[in-house]
Amino acid sequence: MSTTTESMPESEGNAEGGTPRPARLIQNEATTEIPVHLLFRDDPDSEPVPARPAVVGRRQSTGEQPRVRRPVAPVRRRPVPEVDPELGERPARVLPGLAGVLAGVCGAAGCAATSWWAGLLPPEAVRAFGLPALVPAGLGPVQWAAYAGAGALGLFGFGGLARGRTGRAWVLGLFGRYRGTVRRTGLMWVNPLLLRRRVDVRLRHWRSAAMPAADGNGVALRVVVLVVWRVRDTARAVLAVDDHEAYLRECVEAALARVPVEMPGSGRSSVEAAADALTRLVAQETAPVGLEVFSVQPVRVEYAPEVAAVMQRRRIAALDAQHRASVLSSVVDSVEDTVTRLTVRGLVELDDYERKALVKDLTVAFCAGRGDG
Repeated sequence: MSTTTESMPESEGNAEGGTPRPARLIQNEATTEIPVHLLFRDDPDSEPVPARPAVVGRRQSTGEQPRVRRPVAPVRRRPVPEVDPELGERPARVLPGLAGVLAGVCGAAGCAATSWWAGLLPPEAVRAFGLPALVPAGLGPVQWAAYAGAGALGLFGFGGLARGRTGRAWVLGLFGRYRGTVRRTGLMWVNPLLLRRRVDVRLRHWRSAAMPAADGNGVALRVVVLVVWRVRDTARAVLAVDDHEAYLRECVEAALARVPVEMPGSGRSSVEAAADALTRLVAQETAPVGLEVFSVQPVRVEYAPEVAAVMQRRRIAALDAQHRASVLSSVVDSVEDTVTRLTVRGLVELDDYERKALVKDLTVAFCAGRGDG
């Protein structure tokens, strides 16, 4: 090595016969000259190397075959139910109730006038209304047409009257086609040929019956939930699904089958996490059909009848073991504190045997006292 040769003293180079030694190189039987600067040169920027699937080689004398770690398949999201995008709530055309009342009164007055003209009105009614006496014209085609027109006007006027209430809505349809939603309150006139379906749009709550569920360990549970919801889109709630209330109940039951629910006492965070997950799933499933879910909160959680007795014994045993562990820790701390105070203050001088005997007696005494308590 050239650098090593220059740093060597001259006395070593002339030790034998005064002949300088040649520059040292790293060499052996299998390699040739390797310059030293190649061992300490700066490496260039590393290039990315494509990674291959990791293979775990088999162990010797075990007969195991090499195993390749397969990539984990991505979790597919559940498809969200879709409805007709053109189906959405829109206001229907209605008239004030006064227009229907006026139309009905006019139709009734037209029928009375036609009866007086045809001579069918009783004389007492003619004298009561102060009408002049006319020669009866009889029921001819003109009278029948007047009867039909006045009667149709009266029927449409009085038959279309409707009363809107707060928290109620009307979904109107004509020959199977959606014609709009009425959310107005008070007296109004709606076309009597339209089919009316009443929908409750108030904020509603529903307390379910005991539904099957499971906790994080797969133990069967029975859960009662409280659902707060309302109808947001009346058109989709009525026309996009057969029964939106039954659909909501089935969505809640399906969400309970997917979300683990913990027993009371396992922690407030776990209960809130289960409630949030249930609310998110049910709201996502019911949004396409016009329902708005605000909360799905478990109000009662209990073990299923087939595992209730076993889990009750297991829980009692766990509580008993926890109580015994706490009692033992308290006894050990008390014994340690008593022995330490006695020895530190110099009240007694104990060797190993006496110390062990004292610890034994104190442990028995404290345990007996805890047991009596």
